[in-house]
Amino acid sequence: MLEILGSEFFQRALIGGVLIGITAPLIGIFLVLRRLSMIGDTLSHVSIAGVALGFLVGVYPVAVGLLFAIAASFAIEKLRKAYKTYAELSIAIIMSGGVALASILFTLGKGFNVNVNGYLFGSIYTLGNIDLVTIAIVTVVVLVAMRTQVKELFLLTFDEDAAAVSGLPVRFYNVMISVLTALVISASIKIVGALLVSALLTIPAACSLIIARSFRQTIFAVVIIGELAVVFGLLIAGVWNLAPGGTIVLLLIAILLVLILFKPGLRTGS
Repeated sequence: MLEILGSEFFQRALIGGVLIGITAPLIGIFLVLRRLSMIGDTLSHVSIAGVALGFLVGVYPVAVGLLFAIAASFAIEKLRKAYKTYAELSIAIIMSGGVALASILFTLGKGFNVNVNGYLFGSIYTLGNIDLVTIAIVTVVVLVAMRTQVKELFLLTFDEDAAAVSGLPVRFYNVMISVLTALVISASIKIVGALLVSALLTIPAACSLIIARSFRQTIFAVVIIGELAVVFGLLIAGVWNLAPGGTIVLLLIAILLVLILFKPGLRTGS
């Protein structure tokens, strides 16, 4: 254990994991409450297409993936407005496009498929200084946005029509949430992988909804649960030589199952 903690690669992994353990669940709670849980899967698949293009043209893959995710977030909002009654269509359409584009880029650049696997399933032990700086910047942006706009986001999340009537620029805040989600997903891909990143967005939120009695408690609970899963998941993966991303997600599921099992006791305070 001490040997692992003293390793530079593990320390970088721990720093990156702790930062994402704050931002991903924090954004995730707003997505879950707005019934947009699947947007994480959609943007992560589009990000992988950007990562593949980055490898193909020799540009920092996470940066290209980020640009793709942001573009996809704008496209989702546009389609949500076009299909107001069937808003989930926007998510399905963009996800299909992201998977299709990624498959084509994989075919064009077969030589980098091994590297891309790290982005599909996570490669937290390979985080470099540039990755950590990127994750840190995303964390600061998300925390500042949440701290300064929490009241507006609360109103938008629970009653979008009332928010619009009160004069809140609903479209701006919808786009802001989508862009913040794209930032977090792009920064998370090397930690848990594109195929698992939605779990870090949604499962802590599912856990917090069981134990929290107010929105403020939900915010605190979702971050604490995310951090516990990331830190202990990394430690377990390091000691037993397991896949870090998969270990973190399975630990989150285990926490959720325990909370569901003891839900009556938690609710009554007994």
